[in-house]
Amino acid sequence: MLVYNSQHHKKEELTPIEPGKIRMYVCGPTVYDQIHIGNARTFLSFDVIRRYLQYKGFDVTMAQNLTDVDDKIINRAHEEGRSSAEVAEEYSNAFIDIMRKFGVADPDIRPRATQEITAMQDMILTLIDKGHAYAANNGDVYFSVHSDKNYGILSGRDLDQLRAGERVEVNEDKRNPFDFALWKAAKPGEPSWPSPWGDGRPGWHTECCAMIHRYLGTPIDIHGGGQDLVFPHHENETAQAMCAWDAALANTWMHTGMLRVDGEKMSKSLGNFYTLKEVLDKYPAHAVRLLMLQTHYRAPLDFSFSRLDGTLGTLERLSGCVRNLMWAANNSASPAHELAESDNVLVAATTQAKADFVAQMDDDFNTAGGLAAIFALTTAANTYLDQNAGNVVAYVATDAANMLVELLAVLGIDLSASTQNELPAQLIDLSAKLANYAGESTEEAAQALLDARQQARAEKNWPLADSIRDAIAELGLTIEDTAAGPRLTTKGRAVRG
Repeated sequence: MLVYNSQHHKKEELTPIEPGKIRMYVCGPTVYDQIHIGNARTFLSFDVIRRYLQYKGFDVTMAQNLTDVDDKIINRAHEEGRSSAEVAEEYSNAFIDIMRKFGVADPDIRPRATQEITAMQDMILTLIDKGHAYAANNGDVYFSVHSDKNYGILSGRDLDQLRAGERVEVNEDKRNPFDFALWKAAKPGEPSWPSPWGDGRPGWHTECCAMIHRYLGTPIDIHGGGQDLVFPHHENETAQAMCAWDAALANTWMHTGMLRVDGEKMSKSLGNFYTLKEVLDKYPAHAVRLLMLQTHYRAPLDFSFSRLDGTLGTLERLSGCVRNLMWAANNSASPAHELAESDNVLVAATTQAKADFVAQMDDDFNTAGGLAAIFALTTAANTYLDQNAGNVVAYVATDAANMLVELLAVLGIDLSASTQNELPAQLIDLSAKLANYAGESTEEAAQALLDARQQARAEKNWPLADSIRDAIAELGLTIEDTAAGPRLTTKGRAVRG
């Protein structure tokens, strides 16, 4: 497997530190609000990376933090007249909930900054003892960047070429403008903890490094996050690790590309800022995942609702293909026989789809290429169904359906339910109206059921057509195909038609 290492700016063979095992860490959110779709793109990307590594047989241990103490949380709490802990708890739960709705699997380890204060203080003490950090007169503790001869190893930044104050806040208590806070002295109205340097709270760059060392050890195999974290956050993380424990923080650094909306940078001022919750309130999670995965994780992603609308059709094409393959397999009138040419074509396409999918994903987790392999199998399967109608070889159709389900599951898109003839929710509502055979809505409901069945038949969606027929039969109704078209009858009385 080749993986692009942001530190070395090239693809490298993934070589686990411990054979067969992968330890990975992905920077989590600062919990002061709902996450936006740019955040969601990053968390989705690493969810799929983790899933694929597991698919390849690796034993993956993944950790992701929750930053539950930070200036943004404190400011939000002051604005709303409540405690920082209340704000952090609300949005920690909101993040966990929306990730599950998005199909992102829970990490194996989810440490919270406020519960890791001791580990962070231990690391800071080590850095001070080794001459890489110092306590300032104001009660803050800073990391000395010029004490680290390797500083800039990840981002390639040369501090001597950056002007003081250009990208960092000038602070007279620092020995160097680029020194960053490991510990911040307590201020009135802010959460704080006792420490050897006085009451205070950890700096943002401190927590991930200490958590990784405590829960996963250093170095780890993969450290991930968005491109915006390369500098200064990840640069500062790896500097602390190398100075505290004489070891790199991670062997491979991975970063996701930025998300744009309709070709523009997402921002509240432009009115194109969307939270993941807002999007998932209107669109199914599988459709949003499918849209985002059509772009390689390192490339910029152009998000638009028109593209998302188009993805709904793509998702239905995929699920419809699986349904039709399973229906054809279950209703095939073809006896066992030697495979015909069309059967062999689909068998070969099924095998090729997996080989192509794996080849693409082995090349730096190329989900766009992986989806292309899935779409190619879908096209081959639909051609097979058109050519053979009710004469398919059951196991050939079933194997193709199972392969589509298997490969999409690696991407976190579950089509397993598509193998069952389930009646859509809106038709269940219509069936309920018909159950009593009363009220003005009865004829409308009956006609809607007939129209839905006719449309399903026209689209060759035989599983759905059968589901509607079966649901109608359970109501004690019968579909009669007449010269004037189909109608529903019960006990000799026409309900509609």
